[in-house]
Amino acid sequence: MLLFSLFFSFIYGQTTRQWGNWTTWGEFQDSLYQNPIIPSDYSDIDCIRVGDDYYAISSTFQFSPGMTILHSKDLVNWRICGQAVADLTQIGPELSWKRMNRYARGIWAGTIRYHQGRFYIFFGTPDEGFFMTSASNPEGPWEPLHPIMREAGWDDCSVLFDDNGDVCFIGTHFADNYKSYIYRMSPDAKSIDKSSAQLVNEGNGREASKLIKVNGWYYLVFSEYKPGIGRYVLAKRSRNLFGPYEEEKQLALPSVEAMEPNQGGLIDNADGNWYFLTHHGSGDWAGRQVSLLPVTWIDGWPIIGEVLPEGIGTMAWTGKMPEGNSTPAFYIARSDDFDSSILPAQWQWNYQPRKEMFSLDERPGWLRLKAFTPLRKDTLLAAGNTLTQRSFRTTRNEVTIKLDLSGFADGQKAGLCHFSQSSSSLGISQKDGVKRLEYTENDQTSLKTEFAGTFIWLRSSWGNDGLSQYYYSLDGDNFIPYGQPYQLKWGNYRGDRIGIYCYNNEEEKGYVDVDYFHYEME
Repeated sequence: MLLFSLFFSFIYGQTTRQWGNWTTWGEFQDSLYQNPIIPSDYSDIDCIRVGDDYYAISSTFQFSPGMTILHSKDLVNWRICGQAVADLTQIGPELSWKRMNRYARGIWAGTIRYHQGRFYIFFGTPDEGFFMTSASNPEGPWEPLHPIMREAGWDDCSVLFDDNGDVCFIGTHFADNYKSYIYRMSPDAKSIDKSSAQLVNEGNGREASKLIKVNGWYYLVFSEYKPGIGRYVLAKRSRNLFGPYEEEKQLALPSVEAMEPNQGGLIDNADGNWYFLTHHGSGDWAGRQVSLLPVTWIDGWPIIGEVLPEGIGTMAWTGKMPEGNSTPAFYIARSDDFDSSILPAQWQWNYQPRKEMFSLDERPGWLRLKAFTPLRKDTLLAAGNTLTQRSFRTTRNEVTIKLDLSGFADGQKAGLCHFSQSSSSLGISQKDGVKRLEYTENDQTSLKTEFAGTFIWLRSSWGNDGLSQYYYSLDGDNFIPYGQPYQLKWGNYRGDRIGIYCYNNEEEKGYVDVDYFHYEME
């Protein structure tokens, strides 16, 4: 059946849009939207509707603050409304600037739920276990993390507050052949009864579990991977919350040509239409980007995407805008003039930062990054004062920062960078009182020029191909290319991040002031 479905996917033209080559995305014309709706790394998405508002969460791995929260009025236009985990060291010490030992780990997929006037977020880390937090407002403040299960080897949890008062938790033990268990939870959702565990799923990389209730049926929606075929979405269902879940159906094809949309949340709108908000699981340099797929209920099963003649779903690139009251305020913020006393929600630090080593108050209107020694000399991914945000995959991206170098000290380095598992940077270094402009790839300097000014503007520009070119300017108007084009990359389960870095190889001395970070995009 699956091979037959793949044949139909090819015959019916599902590969006509080449991945990554889009000129339009999101809402674009005539009440239509184009996938992806967020061409950036918002991985492991899950979502809920509360009245006329939609909320989603995205995994953040080692970045702090952690677990990004998004808000929408129409499921297509989103804004960042907060982060749920202010201090990653609540999870464990490896996530701090002192150790920086959780690349590809940290906060993985989670679930957001709303129950009796309160928002709940649950997530797992592969090394430390499962955690939860809650808040009366999605912008926060969020409660300190509460551990649900301190055990390594688990991922992809889901929670259901049933209308009969039952609360259940499901988690996948990926370290033991991807066995998924359902547990009874306490009414406050802060503990599970491990003795109540019932096995409900197992094998073939089965994970990304989401548990929902529709018309008296309990649906366990999940993804499965098969070598040579790809990852795709299935569901099991039961009339009983705690099973048995014996009925099973494949809901969509792998859609390999569309980077395997497979992990997300099923959600309805106020008009009764259903959608699947999903990431594309085969990550590339822009990460695991987000699409919105229509859902068609057929014989009691939610078929995802465009329904093929044999009754299975496949990738849908275009759809009609869901009903909703979108406003210009609903967009993913990027630029920052550092005029506020707090960092806007689009910013994250690479690991839990050393809070006394940055300031928005010491020089109002500027971000001051203070230099301290990295865990390993001249290693960007071991430097604990890097402020970052996600890069986008669109036809034109241009990021420009202005730096004041008056506070520089010998041994110090600061500038603009890209990184995932690999990295590049354009910045200033100082040795024996002499400043130098330098370009690096993977911490290896390939070009260096003496520099005598106090102010410098640095820029990175890239398009859909993810080929970045750095530039510098001495006046903010005339920009000169510097270094070789750098291919943005995927690594550590993450897409490219663009950031501002500052460290000192020799001692805790020096600082750089950043006037602005301007991100223009088409």
